[in-house]
Amino acid sequence: MTQLEAAKQGIITEEMRQVAEDEHIDAEKIREGVEAGHIVIPANKNHRFLHAYGIGEGLRTKMNVNLGVSKDCHDYSVEQEKARLAWRMKAEAIMDLSCYGKPAGFRHWLIENSPAAIIGTVPMYDVDGALGKALKDMTADDLFQVVEQHAKDGVDFMTIHAGINREVADHVMRNKRITNLVSRGGSILFAWMMIKGKENPFYEQYDRLLDICRTYDVTISLGDACRSGCGHDSTDAIQIAELITLGELVVRARKAGVQVMVEGPGHMPLNDIRMNVEVAKKLCHGAPLYVLGPIVTDVAPGYDHITAAIGGTLSAACGADFLCYVTPAEHLRLPDIQDVHEGIVASKIACHAADIVKKVPGAAQWDEEMSWARRRVDFKRMIPLAIDPEKAKAYRESSQPEEEQTCTMCGPKCPMKTLDSILNNRNTDEDPYLK
Repeated sequence: MTQLEAAKQGIITEEMRQVAEDEHIDAEKIREGVEAGHIVIPANKNHRFLHAYGIGEGLRTKMNVNLGVSKDCHDYSVEQEKARLAWRMKAEAIMDLSCYGKPAGFRHWLIENSPAAIIGTVPMYDVDGALGKALKDMTADDLFQVVEQHAKDGVDFMTIHAGINREVADHVMRNKRITNLVSRGGSILFAWMMIKGKENPFYEQYDRLLDICRTYDVTISLGDACRSGCGHDSTDAIQIAELITLGELVVRARKAGVQVMVEGPGHMPLNDIRMNVEVAKKLCHGAPLYVLGPIVTDVAPGYDHITAAIGGTLSAACGADFLCYVTPAEHLRLPDIQDVHEGIVASKIACHAADIVKKVPGAAQWDEEMSWARRRVDFKRMIPLAIDPEKAKAYRESSQPEEEQTCTMCGPKCPMKTLDSILNNRNTDEDPYLK
């Protein structure tokens, strides 16, 4: 029985109870959200010791961290270090996006060693390594073989680009873009369809995919193969055509008892974001929305963790549920450990800022606690409350003030200290600045 099937039968699973405890929400509310398809709990039956997280309506905005090797950078020990950092920083999800060699060993390591994060993959990235075949020689059965292996291994959610069928591919051919398709998995499937002259097997044999996912309770993340790769291409006929198809696939997945979420846009101007979130939610029947960024300007390579955090904050405040982090290395190189750290922090800020807008339980209270610590100029309390306590501590220690209860920005002119003395009628003679 999948989480969705249990919810439909009125059963509250242990995973639902875990989510309810974490979110400070009644477990029955979680069950109702799962039953409606507005909440998913990715939890593969073969992923032992998993800490379950809920993604969707009324819950904290969650964050995913992408890891994995490429042909030019394939040191798995570095990727393991990045994974440990993501766990320490409490990322809710990690995706292995390795696109070179045979990443099965790293995938197994992630699943066996990450009780603190749900694990995702994009099976299309693994097809050449797992099968040892050129794209032109791969059959539909080959592709499903890789999907089933990932499911057996214990992967909690998979990005599957089932929405780019022949009809949507025709839109790609007719409607010219600057950046064409920027989805790696989507472009591989598009190429397979063009080479073979056949329909996308994940669309044509969608019921076969659903059978695999139902068997292991894998959550499908319907990939946006046609997401915009630059602001110019945002919200065009190609993107909307695929989104309509994804909405139809959401309904079929729910009927089959399979949990499903939908992936959203990549690059778009700030003023397009609200409309995109609302349209995606409408066309996809309230399915949890997973977005990459969106990246709100194309001219900031080296700072795309910031452009994505701006877009991520707005998209989540408008209803997106799951943010994929973006690092400063986006568009430039495979990220190193420092890039991963900066990407995680930027995404965590976006998630939390949006949660305040969405009135998620506990979000505003965290900020108020920090505000009271600042009023008291209590750095010993402020630093542990920070999203990145290590950086806050390092900054504080790097520039020590003459007076302990100030900082080197204001010193004795600290407004908190001044107003505290005035409003509480303290003896101003004790403060040289107020004499």
